[in-house]
Amino acid sequence: MQLITGGMGFIGLHTARAFLDAGESVVVSRYRTTRQPSFLEGEWDQRLFAEPLDLGDERAAIGLVEKHEVTGIIHLVVPALATLTAAEEFDVNMMGLRNILEAARIGGVKRVAIASSVAVYAGLAEGPFTEDMNLPTASGNPTEAYKKSFEILASHYADRVGMEIIFLRIGGIYGPLYHSLSNLPSRLVPAAMNGVPGPLPSKRRPDPHEDDPTDACYVKDCAAAIQLLQSAPSLNHRIYNVSAGLAAVSGDFVGALKARLPDAEAALKPGRGPRGRERAAMDITRLVAETGFKAAYDAEAGVADYVDWLEAGNEF
Repeated sequence: MQLITGGMGFIGLHTARAFLDAGESVVVSRYRTTRQPSFLEGEWDQRLFAEPLDLGDERAAIGLVEKHEVTGIIHLVVPALATLTAAEEFDVNMMGLRNILEAARIGGVKRVAIASSVAVYAGLAEGPFTEDMNLPTASGNPTEAYKKSFEILASHYADRVGMEIIFLRIGGIYGPLYHSLSNLPSRLVPAAMNGVPGPLPSKRRPDPHEDDPTDACYVKDCAAAIQLLQSAPSLNHRIYNVSAGLAAVSGDFVGALKARLPDAEAALKPGRGPRGRERAAMDITRLVAETGFKAAYDAEAGVADYVDWLEAGNEF
């Protein structure tokens, strides 16, 4: 049984589907949100279970692991940092990490996978980014700071207690159930489906240019990579980049959208933006070598599948 914390989130639900397709049972933790997307119909309370979990409660975490005889944990929880005070932010991240590790130790969990992020590479001038690069200690936002801290502190904990642990440096992921505007495909496709010019504006991201390199990865590929890593009989490293490994520029996603929806209105600024890197992709050589992962969705296939999902009447 695999436990996915943050399992009601965007990546969590798709990862649950990937494990179910591989023949495993899954328990997903929920805090406030309960979602039952169509791609999980018929699985609830059969091979897929949802359980309430406050990760600030150590006893609850231990109890959940023991109740379901959990053998693996994928820790994907991403707190809504903007709504928290600095002290609350620290507690929910660090105590949540501590409690899930302690629950894994007490429950004899075989492997714990902890979500890190491509954000840890911020400050490095050029990609492709590899797992063995030295990371800047300075962090420009909470995600960078906490993900770097997770990798350091959880590694120390695992060494102390003899636990197998891996870190998933997850790239820019898009697709069904993603409600943020943090990457270009998530700003293009919903705009087109609502009949408005795209991309939708984002306060968090500058206006994209056609030739800006991007490392956007479709969520089904992300979920497949996580499942392969967590289920591998043995692994040679602790840190893995999780992305599609496909070289693309922002204009590719506009082209993909218009290939699927010829009447869609979408335009980007020409050329490359002032913040655009020559190479922005993460190197997934390590992931591929140890799991055989291969992305199934390039820009055109990912956008088309996303549009199909929305045209079927599903939520964004």
